[in-house]
Amino acid sequence: MALKSTIFKANLAVADIDNAYYADHALTLARHPSETDERMMLRLVAMAFNAHKLQSVCAGDGTLGFGAGLSNPDDPDVFLRDFTERMRVWIEVGQPEETPLTKACRKADEVLLYAFSHSAEVWWRGIETKLTRLSNLQVWRVPSETAQALGQLAERSMQLQATIQEGVLMLGNGQRSIDVEPLRWK
Repeated sequence: MALKSTIFKANLAVADIDNAYYADHALTLARHPSETDERMMLRLVAMAFNAHKLQSVCAGDGTLGFGAGLSNPDDPDVFLRDFTERMRVWIEVGQPEETPLTKACRKADEVLLYAFSHSAEVWWRGIETKLTRLSNLQVWRVPSETAQALGQLAERSMQLQATIQEGVLMLGNGQRSIDVEPLRWK
């Protein structure tokens, strides 16, 4: 019998000072049985970093959500579609191969990848030259220590505040706060 995903609920208050975007998001995250808390929380962080695009790219008339992720490798981890269903932003978390990233770049206006594992540097050295021709791809590195700390914030029901200022996201739950400062690789 197949294991089912674990459902997490998060109320995320985003205060993106850099982009003058302030909104509350009621989110449902399905964590695949093979997904770690770290990866799930990185999906949430990636959404928070890019939530402002709901307004700046889609003028508030779009859908920002979580894809099927690990359940369907042809689906993004996080996406932004406009009202015409055009894929505006495709976000991946982890260390995917070149082929899925190339496919994503053909399907979406903008593709963002957030790498976070302790082996991300080795992965990047092996794939960097293969990705140079993908002009609509951005690759970001989140330190593995930060990802581990984010995993500790994971609860089945979360009340989170995300403040973004000068490229740094401060994610907190009222008792604990973690600063996420990704490094842009591409």
